Amino acid sequence: METFSKSSAVVAVVVVAVTAWLWRMMNWLWFKPKQLENRLRNQGFDGRPYRFPKGDLKEAVEMLKEAKSRQLDVSNDAALRVLPFHYHTVQKYGKKSFTWFGPVPRVHIMNPEHIKEVLAKVYEYPKLRSNPLRRLLVRGVASYNGEKWTHHRRILNPAFHQEKLKLMVPAFYRSCKEIVDEWEKVVKSEGMISSCELDVWPYLQDMTCDVISRTAFGSSYKEGARIFELLREMGTLIVQIAQQIYIPGWRFVPTKANTRMKQVHKEIQELMEGIINKREKAMRMGMDVVTNNDLLGVLMESNNKEGNMTVEEVIEECKLFYLAGQETTSSLLVWTMILLSKYPAWQESARQEVLHVFGTKHDIDSSTLDSSSLSQLKTMTMILNEVLRLYPPVTQLIRIIERDTELGDFILHAGTQVALPSILIHKDPEIWGKDAGEFNPERFSDGVSKATKNHNQQGAYFFPFGGGPRICIGQSFALMEAKMALAIILKRFSFELSPSYVHAPSAAVTLRPQFGARLILHKL
Repeated sequence: METFSKSSAVVAVVVVAVTAWLWRMMNWLWFKPKQLENRLRNQGFDGRPYRFPKGDLKEAVEMLKEAKSRQLDVSNDAALRVLPFHYHTVQKYGKKSFTWFGPVPRVHIMNPEHIKEVLAKVYEYPKLRSNPLRRLLVRGVASYNGEKWTHHRRILNPAFHQEKLKLMVPAFYRSCKEIVDEWEKVVKSEGMISSCELDVWPYLQDMTCDVISRTAFGSSYKEGARIFELLREMGTLIVQIAQQIYIPGWRFVPTKANTRMKQVHKEIQELMEGIINKREKAMRMGMDVVTNNDLLGVLMESNNKEGNMTVEEVIEECKLFYLAGQETTSSLLVWTMILLSKYPAWQESARQEVLHVFGTKHDIDSSTLDSSSLSQLKTMTMILNEVLRLYPPVTQLIRIIERDTELGDFILHAGTQVALPSILIHKDPEIWGKDAGEFNPERFSDGVSKATKNHNQQGAYFFPFGGGPRICIGQSFALMEAKMALAIILKRFSFELSPSYVHAPSAAVTLRPQFGARLILHKL
């Protein structure tokens, strides 16, 4: 009898536990989504009804797959290929619309004043916490929230002060010049006097890798090549995972993708530990010339003063430097060369400005090259801003609502996500005018603040590097590097689109050309 009673008690506990689990699952997958949907509709938001259990995910993935099967003209809106489901949702349901990422509603925030508020209030609108598999790729300051973000940002800030960036100009110059020298060799090897067809995309990636290696770690790209290779592989796997609902505990299932991601993560950690250990040894030996003038040296020096960063956290910041530092600038450069190929008048205008600032010699004199001379390139700045408007490296920013929050005249409820789709907002005719979809750098002739249709426009309408306190810490670094590279390229070559070029913007880690960038280079 006693045994029977114990068995009954065990069964009862199991039943209660299973019932509680089933209730939590149903609440997550049905009751809460429907409650949030009703609250959004009551405030004037519109979108497709929630469908158990994937929401809009299946349709979004299918539409993206179909979009990737088509190529665009350079003058077409990149959002048609990169965020087609979001693009058509806004077209159908308006700017106050939402989509479903599984059981979670994702609200589009497209009012510039509301965007500014979201970007400014970093504690009320924290970054979406990625699932454990995505965190294998990179964490660092870009993914942290709260006090941890504040602390890491304070440690990192000195590495990106203007005085430190000035010291990096020679490294920018060497890396950029080496790539352009290589292009000239390719022209000669083709047996042609002055031109050749070339996919510039992998060269630009190698160049920005070399720059970040030299400026961040005092080493050449050759030494860090394996880390870049592994990070790219990890990024590809992450993009595949991003198209699926993450199931808690799924990372422990030994699938082919999970196993490979863990292998890649382990190898990256070991390589980065080797770089950091070598640097620590150099610092202990008092080799200041090695340690003080690159990002890793500044990071480790600042950490010694501020404290409380573990070796693993230093590694994560290094990985972030590697990935974001390379991806952002290479994306900006490749789209700039593509658009200047499409619009040769703007290419020639930029070239004449470079010749005016740096002279007509074949090479830029490195002794006269500094951040102040680069700041004189006004036309180039206009062009880069217009490229960033049309092809922002990150196509949308996602934030999470953890508690009910007022935004303007409506309330966002806990459990809702907000999306700031820069690739849509940057081409909104109500903000930028009837020519919003056209390449027109002239709109930035009086600076960013006067670039919109209404010069008194309030809020955030141009945020290729994010905005507010969380604005990309490497923004000045990326723009300085891009100006340097373009100045050297424009002095040596003119370029045009090859007939074999396929215009296919694709969002991976950043916005990139899916099939490369085949251009015809003409040696000047």
